[in-house]
Amino acid sequence: MNQSVQDFSALTRGSALPEQRNRVLRNTYWLLALSMLPTVLGAWVGLATGVAQLMSPGMSMIVFMAGAFGLMFGIEKTKNSAAGVPMLLAFTFFMGLMLARMLGVVLGFKNGGSLIMMAFAGTGAIFFGMASLTSVIKRDLSAMGKFLFIGVILLIVAGIANLFIQSSALMITLSVIAIGIFSAFILHDLKRVQTGEETNYITATLGVYLSLYNVFVNLLALLGIFGGERD
Repeated sequence: MNQSVQDFSALTRGSALPEQRNRVLRNTYWLLALSMLPTVLGAWVGLATGVAQLMSPGMSMIVFMAGAFGLMFGIEKTKNSAAGVPMLLAFTFFMGLMLARMLGVVLGFKNGGSLIMMAFAGTGAIFFGMASLTSVIKRDLSAMGKFLFIGVILLIVAGIANLFIQSSALMITLSVIAIGIFSAFILHDLKRVQTGEETNYITATLGVYLSLYNVFVNLLALLGIFGGERD
């Protein structure tokens, strides 16, 4: 009798697990789509007010790091409560606000609007490509996260160093590498949801959003460098 109950419980847990994974993945996609709205709003506010342009590159970096890490800490603390989603949306608004500086530079090109749309389309293509790969790749990708994280740390260090070096070649190289690393992060994070390693859709959304944001920023930087047309 006890064995039958245990077998039934195991069967029930096994059938519920895929349902839970699908629910987390579905909620992640919906929240990710919703997070684009405050991002666009933040970018519009930044462009309209010119607040991002008022700060020097160094000050902008300090504000960005302090604001981003502070809000991410808040998201981590509230991810299991009703405040988790509003905190995430506040974070995406802030990220949009910080994006306004680069958008302002790109919009200074004659074809700036087209470059932004190309970067957006390219980011979307990378996302859908990585999302499709999660269903094709069967192997465990959890070990990949450690190497990708190390890569991000090295990117941050090299990016800070380039604020002083001001090397265009290094900036281009870092942008290309960043696109590769964060594209892989999208694959890694979505795969974690599919395999049940990540069960909180707010945390999952935050990870994928950050990767998409960085892919977009670096694609836009490369398009601006190589495709920007001045009047």
